[in-house]
Amino acid sequence: MNDETAGETGDVQNFSNDGAALVQPLGADAFFRKNYDEAMALLIEARNYIAYQEAKDMAGLKPESRLLVSQETMRITCRLTQIMAWMLCQRGWREGEIEEEEALDEGNRLSGMTVCLDDRFQDDERLPYAVRSLLSRSHSLYIRVQRLENMVRGSAN
Repeated sequence: MNDETAGETGDVQNFSNDGAALVQPLGADAFFRKNYDEAMALLIEARNYIAYQEAKDMAGLKPESRLLVSQETMRITCRLTQIMAWMLCQRGWREGEIEEEEALDEGNRLSGMTVCLDDRFQDDERLPYAVRSLLSRSHSLYIRVQRLENMVRGSAN
C-alpha cells in the first residue's frame, strides 16, 4: 500500500512499501488514470463487440469484407493489448511494485507500432460502424499513450 503526500513544490510523492519516494508532477495521476480508464472501457467494449455483435454484422458480408472485419478487430485487440500492457507496467512502477529501471526496460516498451499505427482501413465503409469507431478511438489512444511513453522516457534521462 502506498501513502501519498503533497510536497513543497506541488508535486505528489507516492511512498512505496520500502519508503522510497516516487515523485510525480501534480496532475500526472489524473492524466494517467483518465487514459487507463479509457483503455479499460475500450477493451471491454471491444470484447463485447467481438463476443456478441461481430458474427451478426458479418452474416451478410462478402468473404473479402468478412476477412477485413476479422483483420481489423485483430488490430483493435493488438492496440488495446499493447496499451494495457504498458499502462499496467507503468501503474506497477507508480505504485512502487516495480523499480523505475524495470518499467523503462526495452521489453516493457509500447510495441507493435507497425500494426498499431496502421489506420488505412479506419474509414472503410465495408467495415461495420462499431468496428470503425473502435478503430478510430483505439488509434487515438495508442498515439496518446505513445506520446506519454516518450514523455516518461524523456523525463527519466
